[in-house]
Amino acid sequence: MAGVQLLGRESADIVIEDGVIAEIGSGLSRAGARTIDAEGLVALPGLVDLHTHLREPGYEASETVLTGTRAAAAGGFTAVFAMPNTSPVADSAGVVEQELALGEAAGYATVQPIGAVTVGQKGERLAELGAMASSRAQVRVFSDDGFCVWDSLIMRRALEYVKSFDGVIAQHAQDPRLTEGAQMNEGSVSAELGLAGWPAVAEESIIARDVLLAEHVGSRLHVCHLSTAGSVDIIRWAKKRGIAVTAEVTPHHLLLTDELVRGYDARYKVNPPLRREEDVLAVREGLADGTIDIVATDHAPHPSENKACEWQAAANGMVGLESALRVVHQSMVDTGLLDWSDVARVLSTAPARIGRLDGFGALEAGAPANVTLYDPSVPGVFTEADLHGRSVNSPYLGRELPGRVQWTIHRGVPTVADGTLVEELAR
Repeated sequence: MAGVQLLGRESADIVIEDGVIAEIGSGLSRAGARTIDAEGLVALPGLVDLHTHLREPGYEASETVLTGTRAAAAGGFTAVFAMPNTSPVADSAGVVEQELALGEAAGYATVQPIGAVTVGQKGERLAELGAMASSRAQVRVFSDDGFCVWDSLIMRRALEYVKSFDGVIAQHAQDPRLTEGAQMNEGSVSAELGLAGWPAVAEESIIARDVLLAEHVGSRLHVCHLSTAGSVDIIRWAKKRGIAVTAEVTPHHLLLTDELVRGYDARYKVNPPLRREEDVLAVREGLADGTIDIVATDHAPHPSENKACEWQAAANGMVGLESALRVVHQSMVDTGLLDWSDVARVLSTAPARIGRLDGFGALEAGAPANVTLYDPSVPGVFTEADLHGRSVNSPYLGRELPGRVQWTIHRGVPTVADGTLVEELAR
């Protein structure tokens, strides 16, 4: 690829040979090689999503590993971590190895399974953490998302267990008693609409407990989809104290607010809920100053009938793989809070590091050729044509977003070429 802006800075050529970045420099060429004219494009290390719901096995009406990774490729992702809320739950070596094999067969992105913390995600007893870690899937991230590991003793034991193989517990921070029947963020809008509220303290109290447990045990904790100003403050305090905690924010919590619920459009129903404008600004600041480590999509596909219904009956969740980079561009780059090297960090390097995923997050000679080429200059209205998964529950339909993924290269193989998803991958 010729003339690409490396992390949005200097122009460079990138040579890929046998699935590896062979050389990066100026004036490079190879006899007989295919040349991609990348003038004006930003080169990023292939994006990595630490929080994706692929739904297979068990919920193929919503998504499959194939359709989900096609959506990932369209959004510039070369690796996704698959959450365990499948059927059967990914709480054993057999299920995570099945997910790994499905990802290998699809080929559009590397699929790294996340193992459940507890059997059946029921919060009663630990799952086969060691067996999943030593399986062919080599699981290092464990989560009961979207269920909170609410029992303090079980959470402590899980943190102790994964410490032995450098694993991490990724917590869905939601006190279940404080959110019974909750329909949206608790605040002035919920009061006006008469909908049961999901208070910020339900998230913040679990995060506060868990960072103290992580400090006590000396183990790694990751906070999923952080969404409130108070949560940012707790993570900032914990990091200053030296606690091994990392945190993620979703694209939708960087851009959308609870004011959108006024139309009762269930595309905006999500867990944790869309928060206040003050929270949006706080999580942006937290991402900009490094308190929040990464952006993760929480891509959550649903059949149309689960969203095209009254608000109270609708399922929580939004699809987000195809739109994530464009939303980060709008909310963080266009506002001057991040530059493209920061985008590479929060959408690739840091999630690969947290998940201990080798071969991702680096754009350098000798690294596997996982590369995203992005055109920041072409805005467009986001439509269903931009979606490549099985579900269309995107909150961005009809909204103008900047930029476009022009090329996604997974282990040297283009999965998106000239802005179009590749239908038949070269094997």
